[in-house]
Amino acid sequence: MGMGSGGGRGEVTSDINVTPMADVMLVLLIIFMVITPMLQKGVSVELARTRNPIDMKEADRDDAVLVAITRDGKFWLGKDRVNIEDLAAKVNDLLSTRLDKTVFLKSDLRAKYGDVVQVVDSIRNAGVDKVALLTERLDDQVRR
Repeated sequence: MGMGSGGGRGEVTSDINVTPMADVMLVLLIIFMVITPMLQKGVSVELARTRNPIDMKEADRDDAVLVAITRDGKFWLGKDRVNIEDLAAKVNDLLSTRLDKTVFLKSDLRAKYGDVVQVVDSIRNAGVDKVALLTERLDDQVRR
């Protein structure tokens, strides 16, 4: 009996099996899709767009004091909803032991101007010297 070229037991194939790699990539994709929305700090709002915003990396820190105003007029301190009457006291409690007394304010594009003024006034009444307004960079394609 002669040895034929018809796939004996000792034959080595040099084809790469990509099925396990595709499985791993799909699992990683699903993990990133689930985790990414959780990475956002505070409440999600549609920020105003500006041409020359200042990059504020301090707002991304875990201990940053972040106040948000949604388009329906609700106020948030971090991920907790607060009443405007309680905002000054809660901000004051958070900042009492800190040297850097900066509060970051992000407001929805469609929030009422009066709500923003009211929040800034409450934050200033809490003894905050620096209120930083967060915005998004306006894309170059949108410029006219």
